[in-house]
Amino acid sequence: MIDVTHVPDVTDENFTAEVLGAELPVLVEFTADWCPPCRQMGPVLRALAAEEGERLKVVQLNVDRNPETTNAYKVLSMPTFMVFRDGEPVKAMVGARPKRRLLEELADVI
Repeated sequence: MIDVTHVPDVTDENFTAEVLGAELPVLVEFTADWCPPCRQMGPVLRALAAEEGERLKVVQLNVDRNPETTNAYKVLSMPTFMVFRDGEPVKAMVGARPKRRLLEELADVI
């Protein structure tokens, strides 16, 4: 069973292993503590992880604590959602959105 009490954090140090090396597609939320729309996405991401955990890994990356990864992918706005598959970014979305819309936007990559 997948733990959905929280969405795990990834860091500059483990991004390659946790995201680029993952077998499943990975949805990364680039987030920040000071970002209200990012906080709004917490329940949405937990629900998404619970429902799609067999097909999609969901993680968060704090942009303030992980500048290398943030800069490598040229993330400027929060929240930014990026889907990685086979070590490559295949989709990027900016801004908070309801779960239904997020699922629709992810349909072609999971």
